[in-house]
Amino acid sequence: MSELNLHKTEILAEDGTRIRLVYDPEADILDIFFGENEPATGVELTDQILLRFNQKTKRAISLMMLDFSILTERTEYGPRSYPLDKLAELPEDMQELVLQLVTTLPVSRFLKLSHFQVSPTEHIPLTYVDLQPVMTVAQ
Repeated sequence: MSELNLHKTEILAEDGTRIRLVYDPEADILDIFFGENEPATGVELTDQILLRFNQKTKRAISLMMLDFSILTERTEYGPRSYPLDKLAELPEDMQELVLQLVTTLPVSRFLKLSHFQVSPTEHIPLTYVDLQPVMTVAQ
């Protein structure tokens, strides 16, 4: 049986919350845990990004980023963005909670939101991974 080759880092958020980053280079998955683990609901933001949160306390528990090296690729125009296409599948109250969690700390330290304006009344929410020095993957 082979040993797992995981890269682990721990940092403190601005509010003192312990954040653990665990990267699996073989699977190219980054897990980011906010504070202590607890029962949580998981929702897909995109095909590659999963947010887990406690609905009662309205607290983010973790982010899972599949294909992390692709999510963090830079293009000639800046970071690669992804539509939050899975958001529309959620009930409206859960959509609001998810958007609140994604746009506040600690999640907003790692994910940024913007939108594409399709028309004056229609927009598509987009996200990109804010690659921070602590998240840089050693090659």
